[in-house]
Amino acid sequence: MITRSRGLLSSLLSSTSLLANAKPTSSPIPFPPFQSFQRPSFFHGANGASGFLGSHRNYSLLSLNDLRDNIPRKQKTRKGRGIGSGKGKTAGRGHKGQKARGTHKFGFEGGQTPMRRRLPKRGFKNPFSLTFQPCGLGKIARLINAGKIDSHELITMKTLKDTGAIGKQIEDGVRLMGRGCEHIVWPIHIEVSRTTVRAKAAVEAAGGSVRRVHYNKLGLRALLKPEWFEKKGRLLPRPARPPPKLKHKVDSIGRLPAPTKPIPFYIVENEGDEKVVGAEESPQLTD
Repeated sequence: MITRSRGLLSSLLSSTSLLANAKPTSSPIPFPPFQSFQRPSFFHGANGASGFLGSHRNYSLLSLNDLRDNIPRKQKTRKGRGIGSGKGKTAGRGHKGQKARGTHKFGFEGGQTPMRRRLPKRGFKNPFSLTFQPCGLGKIARLINAGKIDSHELITMKTLKDTGAIGKQIEDGVRLMGRGCEHIVWPIHIEVSRTTVRAKAAVEAAGGSVRRVHYNKLGLRALLKPEWFEKKGRLLPRPARPPPKLKHKVDSIGRLPAPTKPIPFYIVENEGDEKVVGAEESPQLTD
């Protein structure tokens, strides 16, 4: 065995020395193009040495026969498969005890008062709270001056959303704020969920009107995205009445689809006399 290995080593050393001293007579072999073959050629070296240059081929780093799934390098530990695996018998759980026999409830601390009971409670979460997205009068005035909103038509929450006056994430409605109310110098009619006293006074002082309308979650979606119902092949829902605790906070029920004309306000001056403020007659929300 030793003799064979020594003979192999000597033959390799002699072949490498011949290749080092070889002087090819022909021109140097150019580098072959990508995935190309080259015919074998002979070379003649010193002392009558000659050799054979075999054909070679360039391969890309990725080929179809090398594709395979993403196999993890570290295999999954197989527990309880004999002591030779290192995870046999007790499978890494140790001897006896609660942790060796089974599982326990999340947060269990051995019988002492757990952390979730040691810490005090602070505050509460109101399940009936509503989140309204604010919208100032100054932003509405800038959009009217830019020609994106027509002041002669009714301005609804859909109008504000389409023109970019408010964001797209509207949870429970829109609250009209009084920021920039000095820029409102023409009458406008707006329908929103809530409004501040300052904003309502500024709009009414210019000859306009602000109406607080009620929409539930489904009705608000039908107002802002009516194409969603058309895509699903569903009809628009009927307008929902406000709950009893919210009746004093709204003026009327929201209309579907998005209206284009305002609802008039009825103000009783004397018995039998009514003054109409608005453009179109429509049913009101009565107690």
